[in-house]
Amino acid sequence: MRLVKLIANLGYGSRKEIQTAIRHGWVTDRAGNRLKADSNVPHEDVLFDDEPLDPAPGMVLVMNKPLGYTCSIKDQGRLVYDLLPDRFRMRKPALSTIGRLDKETSGLLLFTDDGTFLHKVISPKADVPKVYDVTLDRPMKGDEAALFASGDMMLESEDKPLKPAELDVIDATHARLTLHEGRYHQVRRMFAATGNHVTDLSRSRIGGLSLDGLEEGKWRLLDEADKARIFEG
Repeated sequence: MRLVKLIANLGYGSRKEIQTAIRHGWVTDRAGNRLKADSNVPHEDVLFDDEPLDPAPGMVLVMNKPLGYTCSIKDQGRLVYDLLPDRFRMRKPALSTIGRLDKETSGLLLFTDDGTFLHKVISPKADVPKVYDVTLDRPMKGDEAALFASGDMMLESEDKPLKPAELDVIDATHARLTLHEGRYHQVRRMFAATGNHVTDLSRSRIGGLSLDGLEEGKWRLLDEADKARIFEG
């Protein structure tokens, strides 16, 4: 049953459905030999319907999230999970986003089924920087960079100042903002506190990892080198 459980936990179907697939010969090794429910074959050598299995637990992937999609499976409407293979929703352990981007924010979004890795990325101790490209409704006043970098900025209804953030001004209404924490709608609230309004927001980098030309709505698996880049600032 080890092979049945392995494939079922990857979301390919219930254990009963996987047993049926094995009986029909849809589960083979790379040489084309039909496998049995009790076959002891390395994960990387198992094919399901002539395709390699998805990665074992510990999978991390990156998506270029489009506008209009939400990150919570409890929300109505279009979900980021709709852009992934259906079986990913059935994985055990579950696949989750590492942090969130709201419906009106696009760009780099990470997923994993590894809780330890997730907490390592979002932990304040890791201090993983996140870079956002911002378009504003009105020209900046000129003092925003100093305010954001001060470490004294307070957001409405909060009692703890923000960590210093770096603002690189591109032109009067465009900037790149690097955060070292993740509070609710933080970028939008920071600019709102200066009397401005964010009209377009996209995350372009987490640590040293960027989208590297990944098309909007597409995703790819991360290898060990990619994962290491997340912790490079």
